[in-house]
Amino acid sequence: MPRLILSFILSLSVLTTVFSQDASSIFRDLEKLNFLGSMLYVAAHPDDENTALISYFSNHVHAHSAYLSLTRGDGGQNLIGTELKELLGVIRTNELLQARKQDGGHQFFTSAVDFGYSKHPKETLEIWNKKQLLGEVVERIRTFQPDLIIHRFDHRTPGKTHGHHTSSALLSYQAFDLSHDSTAYPDQLNRVAPWQVRRQFFNTSWWFFGGREQFEKADKSNFLALEIGQYDPILGRSNSSIAAASRSSHKSQGFGSSPRLGKRTEYIELINGDKPNSNDPFEGINTTWSRLKGGEKIGKLVEQTLKQFDFQSPSSSLPSLLKIFAQINTLEPSVWKTRKLKETYQLIKACAGLKLQLNAPRAYGVSGETLKLTLNSVQHSPYAVTIKTIDGKAVNQVLVPQKAFKRPVKISLGENLSSPYWLLDKSDLGTFNIKNKSLIGLPETPPLDVKVVLEIDGVELPYFIPVNYRITDPVRGEVITPFYIVPALGINFEKEIHLFQNDQKQNIRLEVTNYGEQYDGQLSLSIPKNWAIDIPRKNIRLFGRGSSEYIDFKISPKPEAQSGFVSPMVIDVQGQNEKVYSVKTIDYQHIPKQYVAQPSEAKLIRLDLKLPEKRIGYIMGAGDLVLANLQAIGLNLESIDIESMGQEELNQFDTVLVGIRAFNVLEALKYKNQLLFDFAQQGGTLIVQYNTSRGMKTKNIAPYPIQLSRDRVTNEDSDVRILEPQHPIMSEPHKITAADFEGWVQERGLYFADNWDPRFTPLLGMKDDGESEKFGSLLVANHGRGKVVYTGLSFFRELPAGVPGAYRLMLNLLAL
Repeated sequence: MPRLILSFILSLSVLTTVFSQDASSIFRDLEKLNFLGSMLYVAAHPDDENTALISYFSNHVHAHSAYLSLTRGDGGQNLIGTELKELLGVIRTNELLQARKQDGGHQFFTSAVDFGYSKHPKETLEIWNKKQLLGEVVERIRTFQPDLIIHRFDHRTPGKTHGHHTSSALLSYQAFDLSHDSTAYPDQLNRVAPWQVRRQFFNTSWWFFGGREQFEKADKSNFLALEIGQYDPILGRSNSSIAAASRSSHKSQGFGSSPRLGKRTEYIELINGDKPNSNDPFEGINTTWSRLKGGEKIGKLVEQTLKQFDFQSPSSSLPSLLKIFAQINTLEPSVWKTRKLKETYQLIKACAGLKLQLNAPRAYGVSGETLKLTLNSVQHSPYAVTIKTIDGKAVNQVLVPQKAFKRPVKISLGENLSSPYWLLDKSDLGTFNIKNKSLIGLPETPPLDVKVVLEIDGVELPYFIPVNYRITDPVRGEVITPFYIVPALGINFEKEIHLFQNDQKQNIRLEVTNYGEQYDGQLSLSIPKNWAIDIPRKNIRLFGRGSSEYIDFKISPKPEAQSGFVSPMVIDVQGQNEKVYSVKTIDYQHIPKQYVAQPSEAKLIRLDLKLPEKRIGYIMGAGDLVLANLQAIGLNLESIDIESMGQEELNQFDTVLVGIRAFNVLEALKYKNQLLFDFAQQGGTLIVQYNTSRGMKTKNIAPYPIQLSRDRVTNEDSDVRILEPQHPIMSEPHKITAADFEGWVQERGLYFADNWDPRFTPLLGMKDDGESEKFGSLLVANHGRGKVVYTGLSFFRELPAGVPGAYRLMLNLLAL
């Protein structure tokens, strides 16, 4: 039977890099086989990791290296699409996995939600549930058993950087002692044993000292200086080029990177453990096979294999590797035995030139189905390779060198969904609700795989082969999608937010998709109190995999109705209630296609809005849902193509709204910004939403000087002071009061202006606790016969969340 790999030992197979078949990479992997040292890097988000340092430890030192990212980056922004929150977290998780394939590290997480920018670890750890997260870090250390821990941020400087950053360092620092304390988190000890980390470092740099000059003057007596710019003549790559490729995997955050040339020094500061006498952080740590009882002879075998390695014929190393495999099998159980067995499995497979594929006829299936697979295999060595069994069934097929072998395989799909496990249940504000605790920390749900037992030169070896769906794209070539077990039925609301401006009925449309062969059942909606629905239940009957239909319900609020959530309920043909999921796909070329199942729901919101009768143009920036959300309430918004935009086209509009980070990502705004300023001067209203202060295509985002900063207000419940209550933006057509800032999500805003031309008028004052009041969140200026507005308020978060006050304020801006 196929199975999901849930234990740590077997889960290593889904965490490692894809082993290359070329001789140079095989040789480097052989060198790694002879090093028994490990390093765990700890930080807060995807893209926080130092890919150059991870690559250095993995590819130069040959250490077993990993990155523990406390979050999946779901609170960030998205430069490549409109996905935010949980779906963005799925993208960034997979970008991290692609990064690790480049730099050779492994990847882990905790259950922390990236809830957005936080200024202090005190706030962060209250939202995250410090006790739970600290326990997860402790368990990861006890499971991974690192010799070294390096964290990216400084645990001694709370409030000087993102609260998530400092919190990751604090948890790492505290876990150093707790991980070997048997009285700390004793419930873990039935799964893992206490572990003593030898040394812990802070990955410091001039940035943490405020500049290079200050860093040069700093006391470095407790620092190790690592030269990490090495060039590897065997691989033909420098460590910097590997690191740049890894860094460039973070495409949704715009972190494309070019290799640095020449030397590069990285500093790590000792903060726990004994100080080495040299720049070798592993000094005094036994990283040879002798650290394992009975391991000395294995080290000698590996050394001999390295000396005799033939780059022209890697398969000549197979007899030695099989001896190594047999010797490792005799060792007592340990994390190193597990790691080195797996490395040896992969080396044997690589030296044999062995390819094993299990291909599915489609990308998904549902629980209980029988799936017909095709095993494709070939080997390129002169040694006898036999497929003994597949999924426990005898095959006994000898693979003839260079000759492809195909065989049909039938398996039965189990009950566990392949969707991202951390999204299967609704999360809390600070942590994901993960029912299957054994999955916590893994980067993704373990893939569906099938056990294939080989006999190579008389030695039996089990391999767990993932099931994939392969197609040939005429442009991209071979495209591989992991096979997914998905819900039998996916129910997606056409809109996740439904805004009711009066008591009139609205149509709530759901797209119902059948992922099995057919589906029969009934669909109803669970609605909030004091809402009415026209027909309580409707039949579903779908034939054909992937077939779908739209089902409409009409819902209306009663006078006393409050905003709330609506969710679908399904009863199948046997009368059984089924858990209902929405199923969404994420499909980008740089990561595998994803099928994401989440609890299906939508929000019903009561509003009292006055829509301006204006023609409004929208210039999309880095991607957001502002345009779609404003169109959904009936506004006349049209998308403007920045490349073809001319003055005549602009003058057709009353108002132009510029999307988030447009001046960061649109090259054309370097020279077309003047067209926008002229539009305002001739009587239009120009509204510019937030841009980041760094990486701007031009600093001229308004006709008058305006300086953006990194100022933000992260407490979404912070007090807001209205400075000009009679200004049209604050009074027409909606009277804006403090009540309009209730119910905001994640933050008030970001990248406020901190200096501006006196012709701008600030309209709002706000601050986080312990800080001075900020006035740059909403500025307005007259320009000729028109108006120019800059706002760092987070409309891109508030409108999709259905915050009434955010809609009222945005409509006032558009009506200006």
